[in-house]
Amino acid sequence: MEQQEAGWDPVLTRIGQAVMLLHGGDREEARNRFGALWSEIGERGEALHRCTLAHYMADTQDDPGDELAWDLRALAAAEGEDGHGDRQKSLRALRALFPSLHLNLASDYLKLQHLEAARTHLDRARESARHLQDDGYGHRMRTAVARLERSLREV
Repeated sequence: MEQQEAGWDPVLTRIGQAVMLLHGGDREEARNRFGALWSEIGERGEALHRCTLAHYMADTQDDPGDELAWDLRALAAAEGEDGHGDRQKSLRALRALFPSLHLNLASDYLKLQHLEAARTHLDRARESARHLQDDGYGHRMRTAVARLERSLREV
């Protein structure tokens, strides 16, 4: 119980372990673990869990259409925050993910040559990135927005 009170979250821990596999190059095992977790929490789990899991599951997909579907699930979870768990903590975490969620969607739509949708999500990423702190994450998000803007201009 003390670990729970200190902020330990077993689902986020398991997601983090699969993310380490993904970043280590083992996409298939990461995809398998994310899939098993999704089967456990599915559409009824906490919004932060669903959003985070779908956000990373998208990165394990080989097909751009499948990647888009998972990124859309991530955004839907973030937008439909359900208030499970620590609502304030969950809302802050989800809000911080919006630039990344919209960047991923813009990138997905660009891969699929849906340029108008890509521009729409890039605009949303830029707007939500404006509200991030001026730290490493905020800088990475704003840099990624600028990079994707250049890519869209070249199309």
